[in-house]
Amino acid sequence: MSKVIIVGGGIGGLTAAAAFHQQGWDVEVLEQAPEIAEVGAGISLWSNALRALDVIGLGAQARDRARAEASAGIRESKGGWLSRADVAAIRDTYGLPILLHRADLLDLLRAAVPESALRPGISVREARSDGTVVHSAGSSTADLIVGADGLRSVVRRAVCGEIAPRYAGYTAWRVLVTPTAPIGDLAETWGRGERFGYAALADGRVYCYATANLPEGTRTDGRAELRRRFGRWHDPIPGLLAAADDDAVLQHDIYALPPLKTYVAERIALVGDAAHAMTPNLGQGACQAIEDAIVLARVAKEDGDLTRYDRLRRPRTQMIVARSGRIGQVAQLSWPPVVAVRNAMLKLVPAAAQVKALGAVVDWTP
Repeated sequence: MSKVIIVGGGIGGLTAAAAFHQQGWDVEVLEQAPEIAEVGAGISLWSNALRALDVIGLGAQARDRARAEASAGIRESKGGWLSRADVAAIRDTYGLPILLHRADLLDLLRAAVPESALRPGISVREARSDGTVVHSAGSSTADLIVGADGLRSVVRRAVCGEIAPRYAGYTAWRVLVTPTAPIGDLAETWGRGERFGYAALADGRVYCYATANLPEGTRTDGRAELRRRFGRWHDPIPGLLAAADDDAVLQHDIYALPPLKTYVAERIALVGDAAHAMTPNLGQGACQAIEDAIVLARVAKEDGDLTRYDRLRRPRTQMIVARSGRIGQVAQLSWPPVVAVRNAMLKLVPAAAQVKALGAVVDWTP
């Protein structure tokens, strides 16, 4: 029996674990955290990721736990629409994305992996191209190592050496809120160097996120900072912030990786953020990690040629990283005259053009 060591127990790592387990591989998942869990955030899964999950029989379960996104668009801070999505056309052309809690998705994936395969509390120190992983509990050896250990990947060093992530220029806050009144729409509001977005989950809670241009490493006081910045924006933003718990607000600076020259080296392959960490502007970070895992497992089953995995995944993911980065640059513009031009141009973009532009990202099948 072939063995795979997966470093990282997040969405990409557990998707890979489930896919390899279904193919009869001996699976070992090494996760640094004391338990495999996700907290405090929602996640969008577009049709490309749902088709990938269908391959391992989890797509229907994800859809059952989720809420299909309804009306959506971009507003300005007083509430006027800058852009409205043609939801019907997106649904008919590609299928609508779903929104669920990250923890719910992780639970689905974890249930598809044998408990004996999961090793939380293990810190990986080195990965070697011969299939050896040195970690806090000793070492493990496998036919294949999957680096699913995120932005600061240890495994990536064995493939590409030291690669420094690039700060995107803005920080992000995330929080789950129980609103006092139901929220139906999904909307993202663009200001000057600031954004606020919200979307309802299936259980009635609302996932909120916000961004602001700040120097790297700037720490803020969470909800108080959000209320100072966004408390006078259009409804329902003030009410959502009023309902937020101070302790529930998460803050993370936003980074992306520069393009890697390869995702593979001998017995090592990278997936997800370890290979192509991206800004969140297209909602594709987790989607691409899921795609990676499914394609890697299929390549391993068909011929084991990791260079083919690299050829299949690197051009697509790096295109999406670049596109997401460009959207973020436009969305975070802060000089008032340029913001005014941006907003005027957004109003002129036909809805049909927006739908067509999605194709390169979401019109993908395994």
